[in-house]
Amino acid sequence: QMQLVESGGGSVQAGGSLRLSCEASLRTFSDYPVGWLRQAPGKEREFVAAISKDGSNTYYANSVGGRFTISRNNAKNTVYLQMNSLKPEDTAVYYCASGRRYSYLPTGMGDFYSWGQGTQVTVSP
Repeated sequence: QMQLVESGGGSVQAGGSLRLSCEASLRTFSDYPVGWLRQAPGKEREFVAAISKDGSNTYYANSVGGRFTISRNNAKNTVYLQMNSLKPEDTAVYYCASGRRYSYLPTGMGDFYSWGQGTQVTVSP
């Protein structure tokens, strides 16, 4: 089973930037699409962004489009989430998760099968 470890979270002021990383354990990492999701206090977990197996296709939630960029380096078994123009409403625990092997772009909660432990992002006004 895929093991995923997130890093790069922290505290930043509104308008600032952070880059999250997610490192995977499997050598077959390039067979899996990957996404980022987040959960704010008192709210349900929500989809943020996803990237296809080879990185050629991406998909974003409306709330982050134009501000966040998802990318991957399969040689390093790593997916990134570059977050710019951060807002206080972006405050959440961010999770990396993989879709089913060989599948396309996971976008719904049911499309994700392996999850990381999460990393906290806090944006102050």
